[in-house]
Amino acid sequence: MAPPTSSQIKPGRTLLVLLAIILAMGATIALQKAFVPKFGLDLAGGTTVTLSPVTTDGKAPPQESLDRAVNIIRDRVNGTGISDAEVARSGDNIVISVPGAGRDEAIKLVATTAEMRFRQVLAVAAATTPPTTLPTTAATPSPSAVTPSTGTSPAGRALSKALAEPTPTPTVTRRARSHTATGEKTGAGTRAKATPSPTPSVTPSEEDPLAGQDLSGIDPAMLQKFRTIDCTAKNRGQGAQDDPNKQIVACSQDGSARYILDKAAVQGSQITTASSGVRQDTGEWVVNLDFKSQGASQWSDLTAKAFGAQQPRNQIGVVLDGLVITAPASNGRIPGGKTEISGSFNQQSATELADQLKYGALPLKFVQSSVVSVSSTLGQDQLRGGLVSGAIGLLIVMLYLLLYYRGLGAIGIASLGIATIVTYFSVAVLSANVGFRWSLPHIIGLVVSIGITADSFIVYFERIRDEMKEGHRTLRAAVEVAWRRAKRTILVADAVMFIAAVVLYFLAVGGVAGFAFAMGLTTLIDIIVVFLFTKPLMSLAARMKFFSKGHKLSGLDAERMGRTNSGAEHLQEA
Repeated sequence: MAPPTSSQIKPGRTLLVLLAIILAMGATIALQKAFVPKFGLDLAGGTTVTLSPVTTDGKAPPQESLDRAVNIIRDRVNGTGISDAEVARSGDNIVISVPGAGRDEAIKLVATTAEMRFRQVLAVAAATTPPTTLPTTAATPSPSAVTPSTGTSPAGRALSKALAEPTPTPTVTRRARSHTATGEKTGAGTRAKATPSPTPSVTPSEEDPLAGQDLSGIDPAMLQKFRTIDCTAKNRGQGAQDDPNKQIVACSQDGSARYILDKAAVQGSQITTASSGVRQDTGEWVVNLDFKSQGASQWSDLTAKAFGAQQPRNQIGVVLDGLVITAPASNGRIPGGKTEISGSFNQQSATELADQLKYGALPLKFVQSSVVSVSSTLGQDQLRGGLVSGAIGLLIVMLYLLLYYRGLGAIGIASLGIATIVTYFSVAVLSANVGFRWSLPHIIGLVVSIGITADSFIVYFERIRDEMKEGHRTLRAAVEVAWRRAKRTILVADAVMFIAAVVLYFLAVGGVAGFAFAMGLTTLIDIIVVFLFTKPLMSLAARMKFFSKGHKLSGLDAERMGRTNSGAEHLQEA
């Protein structure tokens, strides 16, 4: 059966669809209490953070490293290009302006370097040596695990399920299709048994906390540092710039354990993507990592090396900014480069970690040389000016439509009103959910789009009048024939505008990208309004005597269209 034509679809149903969309957007705004969109830096103020690079040799940093750092930080604070955050170089410094953010929020957002290393654990003990007797088991990192990831398939995992207990150690395993018998062959290969390795006992304080552990191959300087480090202190090494080519001593992220870690086997720069999500079989939040080809090979070698070692050298320390965020035990070689970090994540912490890793590791370490609050006094004046200019432009377009098209102009004005409502609702929803901030470039893009939206109505109205001027079509027939011709023109014009907006969005940064986003958004809204409102409303108007009989104020009278009164009868319905 052929699909119904536009003339067969009832206009009332189409209008109800548009009404449902508007009500759904309005309900979303009401539930999220996002009645007013968030403003950008120029309208709401914010915080400006200046970062100064620090190098290990004290020399000036390479320019290419600074440029790379600018790009990484820009992606981190304005990855979508619509949050209005600004990142720029000032000599060897990097200046970051974050709209609507307080001092602490801005510092947390831009200061984390996200230098991630994967290192084999050489030794582990509790955070400090108590004055009497230590527990009989070594402290473990915050409960988490790293497993291979194959996307969203519901494959099972051979994981230790007792991570919250004092003794079990998280494991690194190959993802399997079931949790059944040990060594069972599955579609993913032979699955190793996921049993926690025994942790070494920690001796009383008068003895060496490393007693009973294999110390071969460990730098003596690391042994001395390990014995003296206090991981319960507030500053326990977070943000440290560790050398990937040297062994290090590091604390766990929660301050419960201390580690001696081997040279970095895999670096954060080998991570291709990182994303957060919910594991289907357990419902817990996880972070999924994909490695590049070189990183995948290194990861496979590291997991195989750790699997063949004794506790605690069967563990792999995941070091982020100088702290061990997890140290799972390897349960076999993991090829393919797809890995999952699981543990005590919630949605916020998993998303934050994924965002830090997704945008890569900064090539340099930075210190904050200044943090300044930015005022929005000037921006409020500019906002009023932008809104006034937009209102004036909208009023002029409405007057033009009324003077030139009369009754048809009223339909155009109603369409502009609907477009305004949909645009505002869209901005509010985007602001609440994807970080869109309303800045002056965005307002400019929205004001410019008024002409684009009105142009679509004019194209359709002129097509209708052309059909009526031929003198042998009724209005209802002219509306349908004109629509079939006009919609192609409207779609082509909007497609060109949308392509231009997309190209500008991806090639530009900052305010220009914001302008392009706003222009592309209103182009899509124009198509929605013309198809779901203007055309159905025009079909309903064609049934009214005011339009079908060519009233002088309808915009379709014979005299106005250059026809004689003798041909006016052709305006009437058959």
